[in-house]
Amino acid sequence: MSNVVSALNGVSRSGIAVVEETGLRGMVTVRGDLASKAMGKALKDVIGAGVPEVRQISSGDKGAVAWMSPDELLVICDHGAADEVVAALNAALAGAHVLVVNVSDARAVFKVSGQSARDVIAKVAPVDLAPEAFEVGMMRRTRFAQVPAAFWMNANESFEVICFRSVAQYVFDLLAVASAEGSEVGFFN
Repeated sequence: MSNVVSALNGVSRSGIAVVEETGLRGMVTVRGDLASKAMGKALKDVIGAGVPEVRQISSGDKGAVAWMSPDELLVICDHGAADEVVAALNAALAGAHVLVVNVSDARAVFKVSGQSARDVIAKVAPVDLAPEAFEVGMMRRTRFAQVPAAFWMNANESFEVICFRSVAQYVFDLLAVASAEGSEVGFFN
């Protein structure tokens, strides 16, 4: 059996913000009727979090659920639990028109933290990151320069960034350049 490793083996860089790969993370795509009672109950039972509001992320005792589109959620959990989450959600949603897939190994996750983290994300993503427009718990599916990515803000005002594993090096390099010493913008701090 092969040894599972993250896309960039925990690489990190410090500058005006710290950019670090967070390691392996379980991720399960769930597509279906987000307004159905069955969906809400299944997520609450399996993850401990309900269906989040549009462009939000909700946390539970076994992970988080992020809104990705009107019919898609991303369940974030421990990497080793992803297959169990898929099985539990499929069982709970049996008979419903849904798709539940473990996409963990196709993704990479980075954390951007520090006083200038908001400025760093704003340099690469076309999203209004003004403090009154983007708050803790908000989620965006967007682009980071030339590639698709999604991100949310944690309670400590750090950001988590998800991208495809195939572009992990590009996203890390992009964030590293955007957070390089001497690149301060100071717009949000």
